[in-house]
Amino acid sequence: MFIQTEATPNPATLKFLPDREVLGEGRAADFPTREAAERSPLAMRLFAVENVAGVFFGSDFITVTKSAGEWQHLKPALLGAIMEHFTGGAPILFASADESAHAEGNGENGEIVREIKEILDTRVRPAVAQDGGDITFQGYEDGIVFLNMQGACAGCPSSTVTLKRGVENMLKHYIPEIVEVRQV
Repeated sequence: MFIQTEATPNPATLKFLPDREVLGEGRAADFPTREAAERSPLAMRLFAVENVAGVFFGSDFITVTKSAGEWQHLKPALLGAIMEHFTGGAPILFASADESAHAEGNGENGEIVREIKEILDTRVRPAVAQDGGDITFQGYEDGIVFLNMQGACAGCPSSTVTLKRGVENMLKHYIPEIVEVRQV
């Protein structure tokens, strides 16, 4: 098994690319704490490595966020944990339920919410995944879109610029009702 690594815009996060699917197209899972990792054998294995502060799974990648230490010291243990997991054949997640990345958003703003999710899924999320992260819809109220940044995007120094100049401008361009985008 061969696992590539890539730097992300967030210096505390490293992207791991195993030579196989992780969660599959359009799926993601965020484990911002050790407690959240209890639903994933792989996430628990990665949190067992000292100084791991967060784990995120994308369609074909894994990002790991560190709390301290140097990547040159952490990377071998993380590569070993990922390789052991995949060669052992354990599931990525215990629950096989297919969870939507986005929060629900129906009601009087249902059409606007549908448009927001479509733009996020077709234009924003694929680009953000290249950097080892994800952005998911959390809500819409009075022209304000609430988004959650995950993986390498969570805590990234450039995430505010991405959110305001990139995502907010794009959503405003396509959906005139939008006045602001906020991170939750």
